Amino acid sequence: MLTHKKHHPTLEEEMTLFEQGYSFVAGLDEAGRGCLAGPVVASAVILPLQEDTRDVLELFAGVNDSKQLTMPTRERLYDVIMQHAVAVGIGVGSVEIIDERNILQATKYAMRSALEQLSPPAQALLLDALLLPGISLPQRSIIKGDARCLSIAAASIIAKVTRDRMMLELHKSYPEYHFDQHKGYGTPAHLNALRQYGATPQHRRSFSPVRELFGLFPEI
Repeated sequence: MLTHKKHHPTLEEEMTLFEQGYSFVAGLDEAGRGCLAGPVVASAVILPLQEDTRDVLELFAGVNDSKQLTMPTRERLYDVIMQHAVAVGIGVGSVEIIDERNILQATKYAMRSALEQLSPPAQALLLDALLLPGISLPQRSIIKGDARCLSIAAASIIAKVTRDRMMLELHKSYPEYHFDQHKGYGTPAHLNALRQYGATPQHRRSFSPVRELFGLFPEI
């Protein structure tokens, strides 16, 4: 019987840049690109780098692509990252920006906002399958970066937990949509609520399921 070895993010990409003289390497990732409601949230995380990576890997043990983690584990690791990272930045692309510019541009806006919050500032960037035009820093776009690079995985956790908390707050204003359960993704329950109650100001009208239903609600 074949078994598949479980892979964990490493510091390989970060250390390659560290050895080139970049001490502050930021990993960036986002949460919420595919949702029908709520903002897209991005995070930039700089982890401590040193010649012996074993201590860093031990300190951030368990950090992985946020989609692979349970909610309690994400919450625990969020606290670890916030406490021990060199710097953390969080940026938000609002529903208005998403509808005005499109989701990709809103994601890049959120990432630039996250970078601006970093202190010390980043010297090089590692991104999950994206590049940021207009940023005069060395950048590397890595496919499935949140599963391969520890700093990108850390950013994915910060972005996901931050966005989930925002959706829990939205649930208080719109309980009939159950944002606390699906976090704005297009689940059957969410689509049924859209049909029954219409779109809220937090729904992305540029996204096809909302746009297709939009004509059903002339009052909006």
